[in-house]
Amino acid sequence: MGRMDRRDIEAMRARASCAVGLEQAGFAIDLKESTRRAVKYRRGAEIIIVTHEGRGWFDPLSDRKGDVFALVGWLQPGHFQATLAAVSALAGMAPAQPAWGPRRSRRPEADIFERWSARPVLRLGSAAHDYLTRVRAIPRHQLQLAIDARLIRQGPSASAWFAHQDDAGTIRGWEERGPAWRGFSSGGAKSLFRFGNPAGLRLCVTEAAIDALSLSALERSRADTLYVSTAGGWSPATEAAVILLAGHLDLLVAATDRNSQGEAYADRLRQISTGQDCGFQRLRPNASDWNEELQQKRDREEG
Repeated sequence: MGRMDRRDIEAMRARASCAVGLEQAGFAIDLKESTRRAVKYRRGAEIIIVTHEGRGWFDPLSDRKGDVFALVGWLQPGHFQATLAAVSALAGMAPAQPAWGPRRSRRPEADIFERWSARPVLRLGSAAHDYLTRVRAIPRHQLQLAIDARLIRQGPSASAWFAHQDDAGTIRGWEERGPAWRGFSSGGAKSLFRFGNPAGLRLCVTEAAIDALSLSALERSRADTLYVSTAGGWSPATEAAVILLAGHLDLLVAATDRNSQGEAYADRLRQISTGQDCGFQRLRPNASDWNEELQQKRDREEG
């Protein structure tokens, strides 16, 4: 992801919950030994206590502790840019397992729709369009298909917003990508970015809207396929949407990234395909993700 200043990092820290990171890593709440201010999570013999309403944590069996960046760095060891990307994927997600009491409500649906509608549709010549075509290598004709479907809006600072819709087509939130920013709409809910044939019998699940568009470009927009993105997360709404789609599919394709997180998502998709009695395929990019593969293809052709 692009360079971020301290304010961007602080904003991400405020929107990402340690509880969500633990849930995605396979931890579960121990309600009997939790309190409102200290929620205990277990994964086998491992124990993590989440504090400060999801913003802090500590390991009672060692001296490990910190914020969501420290937690993700422990759960998914790697360089700082990888940690930034992983925390960004958690931003805006609420824990799937509530502990007690009413949680802060998300912004009203009307507010989400109004914020989305207030942004201009992506247009040729804009900074966001230039970013997607020149930097991200998405072909103009491919991008135009998404524009015609009104799936992309222009955000601030040359960023592009990619719509996440529910099964009725209602905007629930959006992915935000730009030269110096990667995030998800404040107050929005992750569902699926959907591009291609909504009635297609082949579903390709990627981790980012840009990857969904990139894979579609690499496959020359297969007419039998709906390309979707989970925005790098796995919310209950995302899983419910995939399960509903899988019930009408011939083939569910796990087109997630070529890394450990991508393999974890692929395993979950394999389980869904088994439960819905549809075919399954694991499709890995040759590069780390589909957009990087698309960029490499462009560079070879231009070189």
